[in-house]
Amino acid sequence: MQALQQVTRTIPIVFVQVIDPIGGGFAESLARPGGNATGLNVFKYGLSAHWLELLKDIAPRITRVAVTRNPNSIAEVGMLGAIQSAASSLRVELRPIDARDASEIERAITAFAHSGNGGLMVPSGQLSSANRELIITLAARERLPGVYGDRFFVTAGGLISYDPDRIEQYRRAAGYVDRILRGEKPADLPVQAPTKYNLTINLKTARALGLQVPATLLSRADEVIE
Repeated sequence: MQALQQVTRTIPIVFVQVIDPIGGGFAESLARPGGNATGLNVFKYGLSAHWLELLKDIAPRITRVAVTRNPNSIAEVGMLGAIQSAASSLRVELRPIDARDASEIERAITAFAHSGNGGLMVPSGQLSSANRELIITLAARERLPGVYGDRFFVTAGGLISYDPDRIEQYRRAAGYVDRILRGEKPADLPVQAPTKYNLTINLKTARALGLQVPATLLSRADEVIE
């Protein structure tokens, strides 16, 4: 998005899967973007608290949770604030892990795991996605139940994820493209939040961690990997 807006401030742009359109400078507000860009954001900060709830549901004994983040990302810093709002009621201590590079991630997760009763939360983000194989390997090695903001972590061996339906975002974006081609202006089309989310659980990983997935959680899952 930054690259596109450097090229033009007049040609209409419809974006998808943007975490923080306002913080990124793509929109003046969600209701009235005000410029040449609109679309769909991929995240609501309240979702962060739900990730923590899911982690406690599937691994109720955890009392400490490491949260990966890119400290240079306004959106990821905001995610941590939303997670902290739910941590006290769930009696969980949070530990931010700066995810600037692979060596930093490995050192931090390994050190965190040594204190026991820990879990791992990996919100959506470019750096965490780029290091997903390392993060999944560390979670398995250190026996850390993990909740992830992207389904592909769970298909690759992570425990549980809850994320917006990415395909639906593109379908809805096509509707905005159609409206713009018919004469409407991006400045007047509100940025839309996700409306459909997917819960994915990896039972093989749960068994490896010695976890019994509650039947109520399984009944809510959109996808169960065995």
